[in-house]
Amino acid sequence: MSKSGSTQRSKRQPRKSGSLRSLKVTDTFKTFVIEQLADLDDLVARAMFGGVGLYSRGVFFGIIARDRLYLKVDEVNRPDYERQGSRPFKPYPARSGKMRYYEVPVNVLENALELTDWARKAVAAARRVSGT
Repeated sequence: MSKSGSTQRSKRQPRKSGSLRSLKVTDTFKTFVIEQLADLDDLVARAMFGGVGLYSRGVFFGIIARDRLYLKVDEVNRPDYERQGSRPFKPYPARSGKMRYYEVPVNVLENALELTDWARKAVAAARRVSGT
């Protein structure tokens, strides 16, 4: 406490290693992804910690973060991503462990038909993982 009896705020502390990096997405990239997925059933994009969560018929299947698209994977569709050299989403770069979302390769991202196919597989993976 200060002499006047009030507490003082400390200066902003530097970010600790392993802390969450900004997931900020540009409007241009978000719009591009949504347009590419126009044929996906009931697509909804919701703000999420600076990034964007993607849902199809209420199923959370994708993340747009740092102008990259990540889709849900499981044992069935993960090999497609690994063959292309894709990496898992890591909001905490210094922490170990992988999330079940992998970055969509650029060649897939730029092909609306193929991207929609991969997104449908991600929705199916999300359903399998959640048991719905």
